[in-house]
Amino acid sequence: MPFDARRIAVVFCAICAFLHLYSPQAVLPLMAQEFGVGAASASLIITASTLAVAATAPFTGAVADVLGRKRVIIVAMVLLLIPGVMLPLSGSLQELIFWRFVQGLLLPPIFAVAIAYIGDEWPPQQATGVIGMYTSASAVAGFVGRFIPGVLVAYVGWRGGFMALAALTAACLVVVAALLPRERQFVRATSMTASLRQMLAHLKNPKLLATYAVGFGVLFNFMAVFTYMSFHLAGPPFFRSAAFIGAIFVVYLAGAAAAAMTGRMIAAIGRRTFVLCVLAAWATGVLLMLVPSVPVIVLALAIASICGVLTQASSTSFVAITAQGGTSSAVGLYVSSFYIGGTFGGWLAGLAYEAGGWPATLMLVMGMIAIQAVIVATTWK
Repeated sequence: MPFDARRIAVVFCAICAFLHLYSPQAVLPLMAQEFGVGAASASLIITASTLAVAATAPFTGAVADVLGRKRVIIVAMVLLLIPGVMLPLSGSLQELIFWRFVQGLLLPPIFAVAIAYIGDEWPPQQATGVIGMYTSASAVAGFVGRFIPGVLVAYVGWRGGFMALAALTAACLVVVAALLPRERQFVRATSMTASLRQMLAHLKNPKLLATYAVGFGVLFNFMAVFTYMSFHLAGPPFFRSAAFIGAIFVVYLAGAAAAAMTGRMIAAIGRRTFVLCVLAAWATGVLLMLVPSVPVIVLALAIASICGVLTQASSTSFVAITAQGGTSSAVGLYVSSFYIGGTFGGWLAGLAYEAGGWPATLMLVMGMIAIQAVIVATTWK
């Protein structure tokens, strides 16, 4: 693909959004201890944001189809600074959950609309590659967003770590405002009603519905594994520190590197075959997580990261190039399904963890991977 500044801009859109979404995971055991709650209650700090994303993503797409892409992205990034600063100032668990919810409301106008921007502004043969790069950037940001609070907790506490993330948000805003041009291929919806009508039309498309279901499972699995991995490694027999757990999220970089090859692999063997192979590898990684060895668990987490990112890149690009008009709302529906899956993954896996520990959590994940495989095999023709 030829170089242009738009690619840098959409990369920083991904970084801005995904710095925040999962940032508490590395320090969640410490936050649970500070507020005197268990694993399932502490998971609300994570799921508050994913629930907000799920609730607003489709409507964000409808708004962007009327107002335009860049305008919505920039306004959301400016407003995101408010919960970014208020989070580390929170004095109670309820206050913290509230600001995490507000933070989640402001993320779809950034990442969902950025994906729609890519689908509109690049030709289809290039859009999959650009979205792969975007997905790589989101994986890097996911690592950095967890790593910074985990490392800084020993020096400035988890609150100082979140304040550092707010400063990085401001830097992303400057880059995107300077480098992202106004959309040229955008076809404005005639009204909000027309945009919402387009959104409802997507729910009649069997290919899109199947892809939304696969997206549900992707974040369900990610939230279950990467949230309760922190509790698993922080407890006996491992007793690993928050800094160590934060560093483990470096496995996201493996997923980031692999995502850039998504378009090439799909072109070589086909989307359905590719994703089925990825899901089989993902199940193998989940089984490896049962081994009571930190190096083996880290390897298994790297496998899970790669497979999750590849499935996500394949599904997201499929939505962006399949939607017949109203791209933002189509992507918004995918994002909503994706984060509903994350909300259920965080909640149900918490119940499973408290009932049966780490093995019960992984059994839940294996079941979801099997469901995803059946959906892909039977509907992705």
